[in-house]
Amino acid sequence: MEGSLMNEKSSGNPGGFPLLRPSRIYSPEVIEDIQQKAEIGRYRIRAWSTLRRTPHLDDLTFVPCTLSRVPLEGYRETCETRTLLGARHGAKPIELRTPITIAGMSYGALSRNAKVALGTAATRVGISTTTGDGGMLDAEREASDQLVYQVLPSRYGFNPHHLRQANAAEIVIGQGAKPGTGGLLLESKVSETIAHQRTLPVGVDQRSPVRHPDFIGPDDLQIKIEEIREATEWKIPVYVKIGACRVGDDVKLAAKAGADVIVVDGMEGGTGASPEALLDHTGIPTLAAVCEAIAALREMRLEGEVNLVVCGGIRTGVDAAKALALGADAVSIGTAALIALNCNKPIYLEDYEKLGTQPGACHHCHTGGCPVGITTQNPELVKRLPVEEAAERVENFLNSMTMEIQMMARACGKSNVHDLEPEDLRALTIESALITGVPLAGMSTPLTIDAIADAIGSRLSFASNGSHRTEVAKQP
Repeated sequence: MEGSLMNEKSSGNPGGFPLLRPSRIYSPEVIEDIQQKAEIGRYRIRAWSTLRRTPHLDDLTFVPCTLSRVPLEGYRETCETRTLLGARHGAKPIELRTPITIAGMSYGALSRNAKVALGTAATRVGISTTTGDGGMLDAEREASDQLVYQVLPSRYGFNPHHLRQANAAEIVIGQGAKPGTGGLLLESKVSETIAHQRTLPVGVDQRSPVRHPDFIGPDDLQIKIEEIREATEWKIPVYVKIGACRVGDDVKLAAKAGADVIVVDGMEGGTGASPEALLDHTGIPTLAAVCEAIAALREMRLEGEVNLVVCGGIRTGVDAAKALALGADAVSIGTAALIALNCNKPIYLEDYEKLGTQPGACHHCHTGGCPVGITTQNPELVKRLPVEEAAERVENFLNSMTMEIQMMARACGKSNVHDLEPEDLRALTIESALITGVPLAGMSTPLTIDAIADAIGSRLSFASNGSHRTEVAKQP
């Protein structure tokens, strides 16, 4: 009996070695996750963004000009990139030389040098950058020609005088990486400087509230927007940022409340620290979010009047160009900007090893032990990120994104990047075709309910008319 069992174990495998058959339900990753939680007795925390494969902008492709369209010459014909945000109610709008912004990331989650480098790069390229939970860093304000000041539920570091120094205000309702929850800054990053700025004890985990203390629903949001306008003498635009969940309803409510700009953050968005379960199992992808958001604005006839900024997993100028083609006015980048700073660069390898990871797979921002000085408050590690060198890298990356956006627009025959449209795209998967309404490659009819119903109705009508003509022809 034992011999037959042994033969069964090794049968069908050359050399007689046991055949490994891991479970698809309890994969090695799931087993490791369960055993790790059994050791620590809580949920796992990490940074960056979801590890899941989601319907993505990669699932779309541009269809440039051939005989039916005329492309533009890349070196002789201009392609406009200038973008205005926030002119709805007469405030001085944010004027971007290219439709990209730097997303809100706090001083605390990021080091001083990282924040200043991002502000410096944004100024050189002619775009805006954003503060984050914990208030404004004076050095960031000095480095940033255009700064968006976030108003968050925690109110940590909130200062109305700093608000009046800003070029725009952004009321944060949620973020894509972890919608429905507040911010998280672990004790390793709560240094004396950070604790003082946020009025917190040193070395204690900071968990931000999820709800604003002075409003709950959309009616209260309208009052808050009016308060900010009054506090800033109606001089600056007011943004509302939402994590992508019930996007259509949320966008309509924010627009009705008076937002000049709506920022929609998809589930691929990044964070400095979050329960892992939230990163992988909450929110909807950016691809779906931009489509829902623009549909909501069109339904309210506010497209172009209320500006739409999309973020969450925007990595390249091609991603940005696709978002613009789907209806966004601009995109916002966070993680991509950090990678340009040097995040996950293969240097200081021994410090990656101390964190139990390696370059290319490091999502340990929450530990405060960032080997390259970006997501840390350790002075010795921060020195590894010289501001001038870091700013130059981000500047170069932003310029490359702009060139890629222009390249796609010119190839599609557009002299302005904001003229990109869904007709310039084709879907490469059925999922992306259904989500966006963009025709599947090889098809002329979009896979939308209305388009399919129209096509069926047309075919039935044609068949009915053909049958009628045949009957008439048979009559004497």
